[in-house]
Amino acid sequence: MSDSARRVDLEVGLALAALGFLLGGMGACVAVLARDLDEPASRLALLPSAFALGLLIVAFVGPVLLRTGRITAVLRSGALVCALGAVLVAVAPGFISAVGGGLLIGIGGALLVLLAPLLLSGPTAAARLTKVNAVGSATGILAPLAIGGLDSLGPTGRLAMLVAVPPFLVLIVIAAPARAGESLDPTPAGEGSPWLSAFRGWSRVVLAVAVEFCFVVWAVARLVEAGLPIAIAALLGSAFPIGMAVGRSIGPIHVRGWSPLVPAGLLALSGSLLVSLFGAPAVVVAGLLLAGLGVAPLYPLTIAELVATPGIRPVRLAALGALASATAILAAPTILAALATVVELSKAFLITLPLLLVLFLISGPLRPGRPQTAVRPQAEVGRP
Repeated sequence: MSDSARRVDLEVGLALAALGFLLGGMGACVAVLARDLDEPASRLALLPSAFALGLLIVAFVGPVLLRTGRITAVLRSGALVCALGAVLVAVAPGFISAVGGGLLIGIGGALLVLLAPLLLSGPTAAARLTKVNAVGSATGILAPLAIGGLDSLGPTGRLAMLVAVPPFLVLIVIAAPARAGESLDPTPAGEGSPWLSAFRGWSRVVLAVAVEFCFVVWAVARLVEAGLPIAIAALLGSAFPIGMAVGRSIGPIHVRGWSPLVPAGLLALSGSLLVSLFGAPAVVVAGLLLAGLGVAPLYPLTIAELVATPGIRPVRLAALGALASATAILAAPTILAALATVVELSKAFLITLPLLLVLFLISGPLRPGRPQTAVRPQAEVGRP
């Protein structure tokens, strides 16, 4: 790997590490803010969904920003907006400033997520994206612990969100200036309709993120249903993000000519069955861990394939990826919650099985020599 590629990996890894900490701590901040501001937690429910709202906004305005500016400028802007949002959430004196901080984190974070597959594209895109997302997964595990620990010592726990500010400021300083004259090149023409291929890639991202967020949102509730006290369930619910962090540190698993989505999906499917069909808390925790291991590479793999779709500009494809993530984050946990009003939550978790099976069906064998999008790191985006 060249020095420039390592530098880009460092910049994206730093961005996703700080963002992962903020997103991982958002749920805990809702409870702390409700107490500090004397507001009902339901009024602050917008904070955890702010990232999805940011993805929706960036899916439409992101390509415009990249068409009129430089990748480095957008990268720095995303980091700055996230840092401002973190400060507001940490020290907000009232409801409006707290929600504003959450929205800034969502919009800034969405810009960073939009840029990641563009900066890390190429033949090793999936592996590189998996590694940098592993860092974000790991910091996301630490955030609730830091918030809870600080809150128990006396100061409000939301001050722990300030931990993410220095990495963002470092990123703003070290981001390499864009080199004039370089642009995001369109991918070579492919066979068939490029937009049909893009829709297939978009669908894979939706399915991958949908499975992930079913576990992210409802894992603790499933453990409570299995008979654990809320405090213990919240602690053991970290089995899923721990599995995600480990799985992403390992990277994609390659088996013969099949897409790495297949072995990853089989692990996720096995974990889903343990979570859904068994009532013993220990088995449910094991299922969450196994599901995390399998789900871990699904998003990096699917977003890398989407951005590599031949015949369409990578910026447009990355925006489609942001839209796909927003769709899944908003829809999947809501559908699972609706099912849980009709059947037990354990049975509602079975919704992850058809999602994974459809992902299998539209993935299939990996075609050798599939063209990859060549995106020059820190490139100027100058043409439509």
